[in-house]
Amino acid sequence: MKSNPKKAKNKVPKRGVYVLPNLLTSASLFSGFYSIIASIQGMYETAAIAIFISCIFDALDGKIARITNTTSDFGTEYDSLSDLIAFGVAPSILAFQWALRPFGRLGWLAAFVYLICGALRLARFNVQKNSVEANYFKGLPIPGAACFMASIILFSTAIGGLSEGKHILIITTIYILSFLMVSTIDYPSFKELELTRKKTFNMLVTVILMLIVVAYKPKIMLFLLLLAYIFAGPLITIIRYHKKGSKTKVLFQDIIPSKISEDIDKINEQES
Repeated sequence: MKSNPKKAKNKVPKRGVYVLPNLLTSASLFSGFYSIIASIQGMYETAAIAIFISCIFDALDGKIARITNTTSDFGTEYDSLSDLIAFGVAPSILAFQWALRPFGRLGWLAAFVYLICGALRLARFNVQKNSVEANYFKGLPIPGAACFMASIILFSTAIGGLSEGKHILIITTIYILSFLMVSTIDYPSFKELELTRKKTFNMLVTVILMLIVVAYKPKIMLFLLLLAYIFAGPLITIIRYHKKGSKTKVLFQDIIPSKISEDIDKINEQES
């Protein structure tokens, strides 16, 4: 039996990477890198805006990859490395340069705690991504933490600056965000929100209203929306916990009486 050379060639795995989604990931990485440069140069508002731009590219690369069916292991790993720079290193340096420098060693250690918690968050996500619910993240997503940190800088510029206690506020926020990232609190995931598919009319109205609200006072409204998202995680977790508890109680209430009655019937049969 002679082997067919054409079939043998077809069995060889194709090498290469998908260009479009990885270009978007590269754009996200570039924005994160530029944020670091801007933070070092003291352009804090520009650095914060660069983090938001990086988040937009990060959201687009995943959407484009799923829509065009160009997902790959290479793209997943590259995206995680990009996220660590754009949403881990960039916001930690921005926070240190903007507010944590007066604390000295305590300040840069707080920034490092944020960075390492972000890295652990990404590593856990990569390991558990196929075994967790699609509608929820376990722990605060690192892009959400980075954008919230950036929104504080933009919010402060919109209201003419924060009080002298901003250093205490930022270092406290850094530790809270670090804890939320490595926690098991459920945060809503918008990955299943496919805008290319048919949605209800109310969904369209909601999206339009949100865009109008953000357009009115972008710096203030972005901060408020992200703040609401930060608090949404613990609230959702409490609600889901109580729902699971009530279902368990109902289950036991249904099962236990029936078992007791069965045992009583068996005893009566034995006595008779």
